[in-house]
Amino acid sequence: MQQLTQRYLNHLTYEIIGAAIDVHKELGPGLLEQVYESCLTYELQRRRFKISSQQVVPIQYKGFLLEASLSYDLLVEESILVQLKAVEKMQPVYEAQLITYMQLLEKPKGILFNFNCTNIFKEGQKTLVNEIYRALPKM
Repeated sequence: MQQLTQRYLNHLTYEIIGAAIDVHKELGPGLLEQVYESCLTYELQRRRFKISSQQVVPIQYKGFLLEASLSYDLLVEESILVQLKAVEKMQPVYEAQLITYMQLLEKPKGILFNFNCTNIFKEGQKTLVNEIYRALPKM
């Protein structure tokens, strides 16, 4: 795995967004989230990125590991969490969920996509960073 720097994560973000744009151009809006997830996974693997999907997000509460049914959509190169939606309107809770997953999994960056839109680049994606990202070297 490449050394984590802000520059590397920004490049990886660019590639992930490009893959999502390709999927959206091919399929358009109106399908189920699982379809977009499968196609984005294929597109990222085709670009030779390491992907894990639908893995459990562990919850520690006061030193106790809880059995919870939380899972993330995609993790790219063990660095960037990707959450996918196919909804009429994005809700603030989706962003809060991604931020929480980033914190629980100690990942520096996340991307939230909504494939149910006209232009995924302009209106269908939001990139989030946290303190882990800010603490990384820029180069």
